[in-house]
This record gives sequence, C-alpha cells and structure tokens, in this order.
Amino acid sequence: MIKKLLWGIVAVLAIILILNREMVAYGLKQAKGQLSITFNTRPISEVLADSLVADSIKTQIGIVMEAREFAFDRLGLKQSDNYTTFYDQKGEVALWNLSASEPYALEPKLWSFPLLGSFPYKGFFDLENAKKEMAELEEQGYDARIRPVGGWSTLGWTKDPILSNMLERPEGALAELIIHELTHSTLFVKDQVEFNENLASFIGEKGAVLFLSEKYGKNSDPLFEYILAEDDSQTFRNQMLLATSKLDSLYQAIADMSDSIKSIRKHILIDQIASSIDTLHFHNPRYYQAFRSGRPNNAYFMSYLRYYSAKDSLENLFANSYESDLKRFIQGMKAYHEN
Repeated sequence: MIKKLLWGIVAVLAIILILNREMVAYGLKQAKGQLSITFNTRPISEVLADSLVADSIKTQIGIVMEAREFAFDRLGLKQSDNYTTFYDQKGEVALWNLSASEPYALEPKLWSFPLLGSFPYKGFFDLENAKKEMAELEEQGYDARIRPVGGWSTLGWTKDPILSNMLERPEGALAELIIHELTHSTLFVKDQVEFNENLASFIGEKGAVLFLSEKYGKNSDPLFEYILAEDDSQTFRNQMLLATSKLDSLYQAIADMSDSIKSIRKHILIDQIASSIDTLHFHNPRYYQAFRSGRPNNAYFMSYLRYYSAKDSLENLFANSYESDLKRFIQGMKAYHEN
C-alpha cells in the first residue's frame, strides 16, 4: 500500500514536471542566479572594516542600516536579516524584468508560479535569456519591455543583500527603496501584484519623507532635495497615468477596426503622449529625454498602473482613516489583509 502511494506521488510529480517543464527550467535558472548572489555576499561588518572599500560606499551602507532600523522600529515593518549583507555588482545589472501586454488593450500577460501565484512580469539574471523570451512574446503579438531592476524582495526565501548599484542613489531615494522592499517582506498578498506594488511605493515614499524629517529636520536640505525630486517624479507619473486613460479609451473605440488601423491610431496617440512631455515643467531636465530613444508601448504604460494607479485612494485612506500616521496605516493594512 505504501509503495503504491509513493509511486502515485512520483507519477503526479512527473506529470507536473512534464506539463510545466518550461517553468521548471526557468525556476532552476532563477534559483541558480539568486544563489550565486547569496553565496557571494559579504557581511556588512566585514565590508565596513575593509580598508579597501571606499568611504563613500561605507557612508551609503550606513544610510541603508539607518533606514532599515527606522523601518523596523519607527514604522513597525517586519524584523528580518535583510540588508545585513553586501553584494558587489561591479557596475553590472544583477536582474532584468520582462513584462508584456496585449497590443490593443491595457491587459498584462500573466505568468503563474507555484506557491507564489500569478505575476505580470518575470525576472532574469541573464539578459540574453530575457531578450530571447521578449522576442518570442513579440512574435506572438504582445507589446513587451525589458528593464533593469534596482532592488527586489525574495519575500523571505533568502536574505536580501544590499546591492552595490543601490548605493548610487541619493539618500532619500535609497531610504525609499529599502522601505519599499521591506514592505513587501511584511505584507504581500498572493495574486494581487498591483496592490502590493502600489502599497510598497506609497509606504516607501511616505517613509522616506518621515526618515529624512526625523534625521535632519523638516526644513533640511536633504528633505527639500528629496521632495523636489519626488515633485518631478509625480509630474511625470501623472502624465503617464493620464496617458493610460487615453489609451484605454482609444482601444475601446477601435475594438472593431482592423489591426492595421488600430496600429496607426495607437502610434499616433503614443507619439502625442511622448511629445506632451515637452509641455511639462521639471526641475531635472532628464525627464525631457524620456522618449528620445524610442516610442513607449503598452508594457511601459502598464508599469505606471502597477506601481502608482492607487496612490490617490491610498492617500485618502491614509489621511482620513489613519490620521496620516504611517505606522498605524501599515498595521491596519496588515490586519485587514491577513484576516
């Protein structure tokens, strides 16, 4: 009886592997990439004691450690060993993100992963593998996009290290990133990526303002510089969110037209959206170069919905239900979604 049961389990596992061999192969590659990073990290204490490590790097690591403790002690995010190790990327991108969307609808392609649920993106430690899958998606008619990833959370599967490229960010942006990723390891709702990313983005930004305010004061230059950068970012995001609304309306209006007409109408509107950036005011002129290298596509616009579409509703909830108390807000979100 036991032998039959064991053989039955083996048979089921074999069927799962056969039916999902592509996903299994992808998972093995991801595990290899993640473990390669994990096994090549150094404890922070060792890095800080190393005379060959630049003082500027040590200063930035100090900011990460401060932001980490602030997130735990002041915001109540989940305690962990994340960001207690360091990985030197040697200037290279460690991870690439691939996303895709329907060509004439703002509908993401979803990939399903055992235990974790469905995601509108895939990560790749090898850029060539990402490009190969992107080409396959485009052959199938999808709009696809690859972008470098500055930081990510493994949701407790491994101890997330400080990545050396993270440290190129200004202090406020660095604190925001750390708080954003620690939010993921505190609360991550299965199959609700848009909620998860919107929430982490919101808490990351609010947390960074609070961190800088308490460290330097409400009238300090570091806080002013962060707010100025966020003002530019918010101006650009709002324009992209407006663009998604216009695109959605267009796709509904042309639903019954031929693909050739759809393509022309889509490209005309996207060109108008790209040109509209020149009419906006930015403190940092880099935003005017956003589309100089090429026309954005649906996968690009979907990323703004994924990370920022719920900002206004979260802001209202934060102010009206939690009296703008970030720690209470985080506790409330946890209590609601864990019940």
